[in-house]
Formats: sequence, structure tokens, C-alpha cells
Amino acid sequence: FPEKGWKIVDGTLQVIGSGSGEAGGGGDIIYDKKFSNFELSLEWKISEGGNSGIFILAQEIPGVEIYKSSPEMQILDNDKHPDAKLGVDGNRQAGSLYDLLPAKPQNTKPVGQWNQVNITVYQGTVVFNQNGANIVEFHLWTEDWKKMCANSKFKDWEWFINTAKEGYIGLQDHGNDVWFRNIKIKEL
Repeated sequence: FPEKGWKIVDGTLQVIGSGSGEAGGGGDIIYDKKFSNFELSLEWKISEGGNSGIFILAQEIPGVEIYKSSPEMQILDNDKHPDAKLGVDGNRQAGSLYDLLPAKPQNTKPVGQWNQVNITVYQGTVVFNQNGANIVEFHLWTEDWKKMCANSKFKDWEWFINTAKEGYIGLQDHGNDVWFRNIKIKEL
């Protein structure tokens, strides 16, 4: 657990915003065990203008940030953060598979309200469920996955395209206040 940048208060894990965007204060954190088939459930809320994410199947590679090896469920203030208007068809908005697939329906609650998330990973099939609705589904290691990556910012990221079959679950410090609670992991 980082010495700075994160705190635990009343059962809530919080990133303390640095005000420096991606140059966060404490860095990303990962669970201390790798998972392959699992269901992750948690709740999150974001600060005004905030950005963060949930990483799955992440790897610790010397000199490589975990986001370069890990699909990410985006956490975002869709109203104020510029990322919401970038990408294609909303694929950088909250709940989306960042820069690849938009969350449909886009059912994120407003800033300051808790969003409930379930992420299921089973034999390469990944489903993001947010606030009671399945919003994203994709299939790792398939030709469709490789084509999708080839048409994105990840096209040259070998560790991302060839996502590991087992990896860490991570929470992102993107320099903004974000809160997580009720984090549960069930191995499948």
C-alpha cells in the first residue's frame, strides 16, 4: 500500500487527488494475488472532473506501467472530463472498455454518487455490468480482439494485445479523487 496518495476512511479506499492528472501522488495499486477466472464486484464514485479506472489481468513488468498490459474499465466524470468526448462513439466514457468499446447503455450515475460494478472474467470472456445492466462484453485472445486493438491506441502494445491469462486486479491513481468500497473478488 503506498505511503502517500491513498487512504482508508470508514471502510472506503480513496485516491487523494494530486491535481496533476496522470501524475498522481501514490500510484496505482494492485491486489497481491493473480487471478484468471473471477468475478470482481465493487462500488465507485468520482470527483468533479475526475478520471480513474479498474484494471484486470494486469502484469508487473519492470519499467512498464500496468495499464500497458491490462484492459481497463474506465471511471470518469462524463460531464466535465475531456476524455468523455475523445475516442470513438463514447469508448472513453465511464464503464467503457477504455478506448475500445463504449458502455451501452451509458448508465453511470452523476459525480458524487456510488456506481455498483461487477466484472466477470471467464476463459477470456469479459463482461462489465454497471448499476444492474451488462454494458460491455468482449472476448480476449480472439481475432476480433486483435482487430479491435489494431484500430486503437494499443496497436503497438504487445503486453496489452496479448493480455495474460492470469493477472492482477488494479485500481488506478490518475491524479483525481476517487473512492472505492465493498470490494469483493470471487474466483470462478
